[in-house]
Amino acid sequence: MKIFAAVICFAFWFSMSATHSSIPAGYHGLPYRDATHTAGPQTIPGRLEAAFFDLGGEGVAYHDTDAVNHGSGELNYQPGHCEEGVDPSICHFREHDGVDISYVKKLADFKSNSMVMPAWKQLYIGWEEDGEWTNYTVQVKHSGRYKIVAMYSNVPQTIQFSLNGHAAADCVLPAFPLTRDPAWMVFHTWNKAECGSITLPRAGLQLLTLHYRKGNNLAYFDFIPVN
Repeated sequence: MKIFAAVICFAFWFSMSATHSSIPAGYHGLPYRDATHTAGPQTIPGRLEAAFFDLGGEGVAYHDTDAVNHGSGELNYQPGHCEEGVDPSICHFREHDGVDISYVKKLADFKSNSMVMPAWKQLYIGWEEDGEWTNYTVQVKHSGRYKIVAMYSNVPQTIQFSLNGHAAADCVLPAFPLTRDPAWMVFHTWNKAECGSITLPRAGLQLLTLHYRKGNNLAYFDFIPVN
């Protein structure tokens, strides 16, 4: 009986481990690639760029509440928003995707009282709404536990990551000290901080999903091994 129970437990563990550690069957998204970004899946350990979500469109690679890219496809066509020295491939990055994307600008972000300032031209996801998400096919080099460090702006709140369709990590974005920035600039006041940790059970290709809420700009997440 004890042997039978052990076999059942092992089978259950193996089934759960396999479910949690492989890309879900039927997923049709593909790692982001273009003429400039040719490497394929982003790697962990390393930096996950929020704007490099998978190819595949609405309902597959991402969910957005409307089809308009309010940054690359709208705001950045207004005078002054495609700054001198910024290539159109940055100004209008993925302009036909519904996920709202822009980049760090001198005219706004560099005038804020940020705790940590991202680099000029850094791409980010903005104009966020509750319930939106983006998918990332990632190449995990080493299994194990990783701390997550976020580059983000504005609202202190909790967002989530799921792994292969299963809840995997809360990312708690810390509050900022009060600033005297005008209200429109709060979205351009940045910080970089550890927000949580995630356990990746095996190496190889995995599907990471970022679930976000209204109120932040999200530039990237660093996944750093915890020894």
